[in-house]
Amino acid sequence: MHAGKSYKLPEFLFWTRRSIYTLIILGLVPVFLYHNIGLKWLNIPWPVVALLGTATAFIVGFKNTQTYNRTGEAQQIWTTILNLSRAWGLVSRDYFDNPEDTKGLIYRHLAWLTALRYQMREHRIWESTVKKHNAEYRQFYNIPEKETPLKKELAKFLSVEDLEYILTTGNKATHIMSLQSQSLKKLFKKEQIVLLQFMEMERGIKEFYVQQGKTEQIKDSPYPRQYAIINTLFVRLFCFLLPFGMLKEFEKLDELVDGIMKGHMVWLVVPFSIMISWMYTSLEQVGESTENPFEGGANDVPISQMCRNMEIELREFLGETDLPEPLKPQNNIIL
Repeated sequence: MHAGKSYKLPEFLFWTRRSIYTLIILGLVPVFLYHNIGLKWLNIPWPVVALLGTATAFIVGFKNTQTYNRTGEAQQIWTTILNLSRAWGLVSRDYFDNPEDTKGLIYRHLAWLTALRYQMREHRIWESTVKKHNAEYRQFYNIPEKETPLKKELAKFLSVEDLEYILTTGNKATHIMSLQSQSLKKLFKKEQIVLLQFMEMERGIKEFYVQQGKTEQIKDSPYPRQYAIINTLFVRLFCFLLPFGMLKEFEKLDELVDGIMKGHMVWLVVPFSIMISWMYTSLEQVGESTENPFEGGANDVPISQMCRNMEIELREFLGETDLPEPLKPQNNIIL
Protein backbone atom coordinates (compact mmCIF):
# COMPACT_ATOMS: atom_id res chain seq x y z
CA MET A 1 0.00 0.00 0.00
CA HIS A 2 1.26 3.46 -0.82
CA ALA A 3 1.41 5.34 2.48
CA GLY A 4 2.46 8.71 1.08
CA LYS A 5 0.47 11.60 -0.33
CA SER A 6 0.49 10.11 -3.84
CA TYR A 7 2.70 8.51 -6.43
CA LYS A 8 5.04 10.97 -8.05
CA LEU A 9 4.99 11.37 -11.83
CA PRO A 10 8.61 10.08 -12.22
CA GLU A 11 7.66 6.95 -10.24
CA PHE A 12 4.64 6.35 -12.43
CA LEU A 13 6.62 6.95 -15.63
CA PHE A 14 9.30 4.52 -14.41
CA TRP A 15 6.63 1.90 -13.73
CA THR A 16 4.95 2.33 -17.13
CA ARG A 17 7.99 3.13 -19.26
CA ARG A 18 8.02 -0.24 -21.04
CA SER A 19 4.54 0.50 -22.39
CA ILE A 20 5.71 3.96 -23.46
CA TYR A 21 8.59 2.46 -25.48
CA THR A 22 6.13 0.23 -27.33
CA LEU A 23 3.72 3.11 -27.93
CA ILE A 24 6.49 5.24 -29.43
CA ILE A 25 7.16 2.53 -32.02
CA LEU A 26 3.44 2.09 -32.69
CA GLY A 27 3.18 5.83 -33.32
CA LEU A 28 6.29 6.27 -35.48
CA VAL A 29 5.87 3.35 -37.89
CA PRO A 30 2.42 4.28 -39.33
CA VAL A 31 3.43 7.94 -39.79
CA PHE A 32 6.67 7.00 -41.53
CA LEU A 33 4.91 4.57 -43.88
CA TYR A 34 2.11 7.04 -44.61
CA HIS A 35 4.14 10.23 -44.97
CA ASN A 36 7.55 9.11 -46.21
CA ILE A 37 6.79 5.91 -48.11
CA GLY A 38 3.45 7.15 -49.45
CA LEU A 39 1.22 4.29 -48.31
CA LYS A 40 -1.91 6.44 -48.15
CA TRP A 41 -4.18 3.41 -47.92
CA LEU A 42 -3.03 2.89 -44.34
CA ASN A 43 -5.50 5.51 -43.16
CA ILE A 44 -8.41 4.09 -41.12
CA PRO A 45 -11.65 6.11 -40.83
CA TRP A 46 -11.66 7.93 -37.50
CA PRO A 47 -15.22 6.87 -36.48
CA VAL A 48 -14.08 3.21 -36.46
CA VAL A 49 -11.23 3.97 -34.05
CA ALA A 50 -13.40 6.25 -31.92
CA LEU A 51 -16.06 3.54 -31.57
CA LEU A 52 -13.40 1.01 -30.52
CA GLY A 53 -11.97 3.53 -28.05
CA THR A 54 -15.39 4.04 -26.47
CA ALA A 55 -15.94 0.31 -26.04
CA THR A 56 -12.43 -0.10 -24.61
CA ALA A 57 -13.02 2.71 -22.12
CA PHE A 58 -16.16 0.96 -20.83
CA ILE A 59 -14.34 -2.36 -20.41
CA VAL A 60 -11.30 -0.79 -18.72
CA GLY A 61 -13.56 1.16 -16.38
CA PHE A 62 -15.55 -1.97 -15.53
CA LYS A 63 -12.37 -3.92 -14.71
CA ASN A 64 -10.91 -1.16 -12.56
CA THR A 65 -14.14 -0.87 -10.60
CA GLN A 66 -14.25 -4.60 -9.94
CA THR A 67 -10.58 -4.88 -8.96
CA TYR A 68 -10.92 -1.90 -6.63
CA ASN A 69 -13.88 -3.66 -5.00
CA ARG A 70 -11.72 -6.79 -4.52
CA THR A 71 -9.07 -4.76 -2.71
CA GLY A 72 -11.71 -2.96 -0.64
CA GLU A 73 -13.24 -6.29 0.37
CA ALA A 74 -9.81 -7.66 1.32
CA GLN A 75 -9.13 -4.59 3.45
CA GLN A 76 -12.49 -5.01 5.20
CA ILE A 77 -11.84 -8.71 5.92
CA TRP A 78 -8.46 -8.03 7.51
CA THR A 79 -9.87 -5.13 9.52
CA THR A 80 -12.47 -7.56 10.87
CA ILE A 81 -9.71 -10.06 11.69
CA LEU A 82 -7.85 -7.39 13.67
CA ASN A 83 -10.95 -6.34 15.60
CA LEU A 84 -11.75 -9.95 16.45
CA SER A 85 -8.11 -10.46 17.47
CA ARG A 86 -8.33 -7.61 19.98
CA ALA A 87 -11.44 -9.18 21.45
CA TRP A 88 -9.67 -12.54 21.62
CA GLY A 89 -6.78 -10.96 23.49
CA LEU A 90 -9.11 -9.40 26.04
CA VAL A 91 -11.10 -12.54 26.81
CA SER A 92 -7.91 -14.64 26.91
CA ARG A 93 -6.53 -12.26 29.50
CA ASP A 94 -9.67 -11.73 31.58
CA TYR A 95 -11.17 -15.24 31.59
CA PHE A 96 -8.10 -16.94 33.06
CA ASP A 97 -6.22 -16.46 36.29
CA ASN A 98 -3.19 -18.41 35.05
CA PRO A 99 -0.84 -16.12 33.05
CA GLU A 100 0.65 -19.12 31.24
CA ASP A 101 -2.73 -20.16 29.91
CA THR A 102 -3.39 -16.62 28.72
CA LYS A 103 0.02 -16.40 27.07
CA GLY A 104 -0.48 -19.72 25.32
CA LEU A 105 -3.82 -18.65 23.84
CA ILE A 106 -2.53 -15.27 22.69
CA TYR A 107 0.75 -16.61 21.29
CA ARG A 108 -1.07 -19.36 19.42
CA HIS A 109 -3.34 -16.73 17.92
CA LEU A 110 -0.31 -14.73 16.81
CA ALA A 111 1.00 -17.91 15.18
CA TRP A 112 -2.32 -18.18 13.31
CA LEU A 113 -2.00 -14.60 12.05
CA THR A 114 1.57 -15.32 10.97
CA ALA A 115 0.68 -18.50 9.10
CA LEU A 116 -2.29 -16.80 7.43
CA ARG A 117 -0.27 -13.84 6.13
CA TYR A 118 2.41 -16.17 4.80
CA GLN A 119 -0.27 -18.15 2.97
CA MET A 120 -1.60 -14.94 1.47
CA ARG A 121 1.86 -14.12 0.08
CA GLU A 122 2.24 -17.46 -1.72
CA HIS A 123 2.46 -17.08 -5.49
CA ARG A 124 -0.41 -17.93 -7.81
CA ILE A 125 0.07 -18.39 -11.55
CA TRP A 126 -2.32 -15.56 -12.45
CA GLU A 127 -0.64 -12.96 -10.24
CA SER A 128 1.37 -10.16 -11.83
CA THR A 129 4.31 -9.62 -9.47
CA VAL A 130 6.57 -11.61 -11.81
CA LYS A 131 5.92 -9.25 -14.71
CA LYS A 132 8.92 -7.10 -15.52
CA HIS A 133 7.44 -3.72 -14.58
CA ASN A 134 6.29 -5.02 -11.16
CA ALA A 135 9.40 -7.09 -10.43
CA GLU A 136 11.53 -4.08 -11.29
CA TYR A 137 9.54 -1.80 -9.01
CA ARG A 138 10.18 -4.11 -6.05
CA GLN A 139 13.63 -2.58 -5.71
CA PHE A 140 11.89 0.23 -3.82
CA TYR A 141 10.46 -1.98 -1.03
CA ASN A 142 10.78 -5.38 0.65
CA ILE A 143 8.23 -8.13 1.27
CA PRO A 144 8.68 -9.31 4.89
CA GLU A 145 7.37 -12.80 4.13
CA LYS A 146 10.07 -13.26 1.46
CA GLU A 147 12.88 -12.27 3.83
CA THR A 148 12.21 -14.51 6.87
CA PRO A 149 11.28 -18.23 6.71
CA LEU A 150 7.89 -19.18 8.11
CA LYS A 151 9.49 -21.67 10.49
CA LYS A 152 11.52 -18.95 12.16
CA GLU A 153 8.48 -16.73 12.61
CA LEU A 154 6.26 -19.50 13.98
CA ALA A 155 8.99 -20.57 16.43
CA LYS A 156 8.41 -17.30 18.31
CA PHE A 157 4.86 -18.32 19.23
CA LEU A 158 4.60 -22.13 19.22
CA SER A 159 6.15 -24.85 21.34
CA VAL A 160 8.68 -27.15 19.67
CA GLU A 161 6.15 -29.98 19.57
CA ASP A 162 3.40 -27.86 18.06
CA LEU A 163 5.81 -26.29 15.56
CA GLU A 164 6.98 -29.67 14.28
CA TYR A 165 3.38 -30.76 13.82
CA ILE A 166 2.27 -27.57 12.06
CA LEU A 167 5.18 -27.69 9.60
CA THR A 168 3.95 -31.09 8.38
CA THR A 169 0.44 -29.84 7.60
CA GLY A 170 -0.95 -28.33 4.42
CA ASN A 171 -3.11 -25.41 5.50
CA LYS A 172 -1.05 -24.34 8.51
CA ALA A 173 -3.40 -21.58 9.65
CA THR A 174 -6.30 -24.04 9.82
CA HIS A 175 -4.35 -26.51 11.94
CA ILE A 176 -3.04 -23.82 14.29
CA MET A 177 -6.61 -22.80 15.01
CA SER A 178 -7.43 -26.48 15.52
CA LEU A 179 -4.72 -26.61 18.20
CA GLN A 180 -6.32 -23.54 19.74
CA SER A 181 -9.65 -25.33 20.01
CA GLN A 182 -8.02 -28.40 21.54
CA SER A 183 -6.32 -26.20 24.10
CA LEU A 184 -9.65 -24.61 25.04
CA LYS A 185 -11.20 -28.04 25.47
CA LYS A 186 -8.44 -29.06 27.88
CA LEU A 187 -8.85 -25.86 29.88
CA PHE A 188 -12.61 -26.43 30.08
CA LYS A 189 -12.11 -29.98 31.34
CA LYS A 190 -9.78 -28.62 34.00
CA GLU A 191 -12.59 -26.22 34.96
CA GLN A 192 -10.45 -23.18 34.19
CA ILE A 193 -13.47 -21.67 32.42
CA VAL A 194 -17.21 -22.23 32.66
CA LEU A 195 -19.40 -23.53 29.87
CA LEU A 196 -20.59 -20.12 28.66
CA GLN A 197 -17.02 -18.82 28.44
CA PHE A 198 -15.94 -21.95 26.59
CA MET A 199 -18.79 -21.62 24.09
CA GLU A 200 -18.07 -17.93 23.53
CA MET A 201 -14.40 -18.60 22.76
CA GLU A 202 -15.33 -21.47 20.45
CA ARG A 203 -17.65 -19.10 18.60
CA GLY A 204 -14.66 -16.78 18.29
CA ILE A 205 -12.66 -19.58 16.67
CA LYS A 206 -15.55 -20.22 14.28
CA GLU A 207 -15.57 -16.53 13.31
CA PHE A 208 -11.82 -16.62 12.68
CA TYR A 209 -12.38 -19.58 10.36
CA VAL A 210 -15.09 -17.61 8.53
CA GLN A 211 -12.74 -14.66 7.96
CA GLN A 212 -9.93 -17.00 6.96
CA GLY A 213 -12.21 -18.56 4.36
CA LYS A 214 -13.11 -15.14 2.98
CA THR A 215 -9.50 -14.04 2.58
CA GLU A 216 -8.58 -17.41 1.05
CA GLN A 217 -11.43 -17.00 -1.44
CA ILE A 218 -9.99 -13.70 -2.66
CA LYS A 219 -6.49 -15.18 -2.80
CA ASP A 220 -7.51 -18.31 -4.70
CA SER A 221 -10.17 -16.80 -6.97
CA PRO A 222 -8.61 -14.54 -9.60
CA TYR A 223 -10.41 -11.75 -11.39
CA PRO A 224 -12.37 -13.72 -14.06
CA ARG A 225 -9.94 -14.60 -16.82
CA GLN A 226 -12.48 -14.02 -19.61
CA TYR A 227 -12.83 -10.37 -18.57
CA ALA A 228 -9.10 -9.98 -18.05
CA ILE A 229 -8.19 -11.21 -21.54
CA ILE A 230 -10.88 -9.19 -23.34
CA ASN A 231 -9.70 -6.08 -21.49
CA THR A 232 -6.09 -6.68 -22.58
CA LEU A 233 -7.05 -7.45 -26.20
CA PHE A 234 -9.25 -4.37 -26.55
CA VAL A 235 -6.59 -2.05 -25.11
CA ARG A 236 -3.85 -3.46 -27.36
CA LEU A 237 -6.05 -3.35 -30.44
CA PHE A 238 -7.07 0.23 -29.76
CA CYS A 239 -3.46 1.35 -29.16
CA PHE A 240 -2.40 -0.34 -32.41
CA LEU A 241 -5.15 1.22 -34.55
CA LEU A 242 -5.21 4.68 -32.98
CA PRO A 243 -2.29 6.16 -34.99
CA PHE A 244 -3.83 4.88 -38.27
CA GLY A 245 -7.09 6.62 -37.45
CA MET A 246 -5.35 9.94 -36.73
CA LEU A 247 -3.28 10.12 -39.94
CA LYS A 248 -5.85 11.77 -42.20
CA GLU A 249 -7.14 14.05 -39.46
CA PHE A 250 -3.72 15.55 -38.74
CA GLU A 251 -2.80 15.73 -42.42
CA LYS A 252 -5.75 18.09 -42.91
CA LEU A 253 -4.00 20.57 -40.60
CA ASP A 254 -1.44 21.23 -43.36
CA GLU A 255 -4.04 23.52 -44.95
CA LEU A 256 -4.12 25.71 -41.83
CA VAL A 257 -0.40 26.29 -41.20
CA ASP A 258 2.56 27.85 -42.95
CA GLY A 259 6.29 27.67 -42.45
CA ILE A 260 8.37 24.70 -41.39
CA MET A 261 5.44 22.59 -40.22
CA LYS A 262 3.47 22.86 -43.45
CA GLY A 263 3.35 19.45 -45.07
CA HIS A 264 4.56 17.76 -41.89
CA MET A 265 1.63 18.16 -39.49
CA VAL A 266 0.97 14.43 -39.72
CA TRP A 267 3.99 13.88 -37.45
CA LEU A 268 1.93 15.25 -34.58
CA VAL A 269 0.17 11.90 -34.66
CA VAL A 270 3.17 10.46 -32.80
CA PRO A 271 2.98 12.49 -29.55
CA PHE A 272 -0.82 12.61 -29.45
CA SER A 273 -1.28 8.89 -30.10
CA ILE A 274 1.33 8.11 -27.42
CA MET A 275 -0.43 10.33 -24.90
CA ILE A 276 -3.89 8.86 -25.53
CA SER A 277 -2.70 5.26 -25.70
CA TRP A 278 -0.61 5.69 -22.55
CA MET A 279 -3.77 6.71 -20.71
CA TYR A 280 -5.43 3.42 -21.67
CA THR A 281 -2.41 1.19 -21.00
CA SER A 282 -1.81 2.89 -17.65
CA LEU A 283 -5.40 2.33 -16.57
CA GLU A 284 -5.08 -1.32 -17.56
CA GLN A 285 -1.82 -1.64 -15.62
CA VAL A 286 -3.33 0.01 -12.54
CA GLY A 287 -6.30 -2.36 -12.65
CA GLU A 288 -4.00 -5.35 -13.01
CA SER A 289 -1.94 -4.25 -10.00
CA THR A 290 -5.10 -3.98 -7.88
CA GLU A 291 -6.84 -7.26 -8.70
CA ASN A 292 -4.69 -9.45 -6.37
CA PRO A 293 -4.47 -7.61 -3.03
CA PHE A 294 -2.12 -10.09 -1.29
CA GLU A 295 0.48 -10.88 -3.97
CA GLY A 296 3.22 -8.59 -2.66
CA GLY A 297 2.67 -5.65 -4.99
CA ALA A 298 3.05 -1.99 -4.11
CA ASN A 299 -0.74 -1.56 -3.92
CA ASP A 300 -1.45 -4.57 -1.67
CA VAL A 301 -3.47 -4.57 1.53
CA PRO A 302 -0.74 -4.09 4.22
CA ILE A 303 -1.30 -7.38 6.06
CA SER A 304 2.32 -7.52 7.29
CA GLN A 305 1.97 -4.16 9.00
CA MET A 306 -1.45 -5.10 10.39
CA CYS A 307 -0.14 -8.32 11.90
CA ARG A 308 2.88 -6.57 13.40
CA ASN A 309 0.65 -3.95 15.01
CA MET A 310 -1.60 -6.68 16.36
CA GLU A 311 1.39 -8.55 17.76
CA ILE A 312 2.45 -5.42 19.64
CA GLU A 313 -1.04 -4.83 21.02
CA LEU A 314 -1.66 -8.41 22.16
CA ARG A 315 1.75 -8.73 23.78
CA GLU A 316 1.08 -5.47 25.60
CA PHE A 317 -2.05 -7.18 27.01
CA LEU A 318 0.36 -9.68 28.55
CA GLY A 319 2.41 -6.87 30.11
CA GLU A 320 5.43 -7.52 27.90
CA THR A 321 7.80 -4.65 27.18
CA ASP A 322 10.33 -6.28 24.81
CA LEU A 323 8.22 -5.62 21.75
CA PRO A 324 9.10 -5.51 18.03
CA GLU A 325 9.16 -2.20 16.22
CA PRO A 326 6.20 -1.33 13.98
CA LEU A 327 6.88 -1.80 10.29
CA LYS A 328 7.74 1.46 8.55
CA PRO A 329 7.16 2.41 4.89
CA GLN A 330 10.00 2.05 2.42
CA ASN A 331 9.79 4.76 -0.22
CA ASN A 332 6.19 5.27 0.96
CA ILE A 333 5.34 1.57 0.37
CA ILE A 334 4.17 -0.49 3.33
CA LEU A 335 3.15 -4.14 3.22
